[in-house]
Amino acid sequence: MKQEIIIAGFGGQGVLSMGKILAYSGLMEGKEVSWMPSYGPEQRGGTANVTVILSDDRISSPVLNEYDIAIILNQPSMDKFESKIKPGGILIYDGYGIHNPVQRTDIEVYRVDAMDAATEMQNEKAFNMLILGGLLKVAPMVKTENVLLGLKKSLPERHHHLIPMNEAAIVKGMEIIRKEK
Repeated sequence: MKQEIIIAGFGGQGVLSMGKILAYSGLMEGKEVSWMPSYGPEQRGGTANVTVILSDDRISSPVLNEYDIAIILNQPSMDKFESKIKPGGILIYDGYGIHNPVQRTDIEVYRVDAMDAATEMQNEKAFNMLILGGLLKVAPMVKTENVLLGLKKSLPERHHHLIPMNEAAIVKGMEIIRKEK
């Protein structure tokens, strides 16, 4: 098993955190892992992306030109990464941040309305966990219990009381993701 993933959106959407949690989860399952963030100096509001590779075998390079899975959270990221998904790959996007429809017909496209669900939950910080739940529903590459352990490892201890809310967001994300076309 090898999954090459790009997660891209605006800084402040939890893009890098989502990637880190996914990477920790893979480590806990004994997988080879690469986590490579990329963001501008503006962080919040500027574009950010992270490449995560989970593999049963050694990873030769963290630098990728194509991805098995792309999680796209804003239009600039869609414009940049839609063409870089391997044929037969998966694109997951949040409907709130995308204005132009997906053009590719050779990939599986999923929509998860995470911003709407986060607003319903009255917790915008749950946004990235809703997206992560959607990813794990369509591509269960790591176990949910390891995601929660990864979350615990990546969150400062003062925020550990938020783990149950994040777990609920992951479950909700699994429920609301929908395949398009």
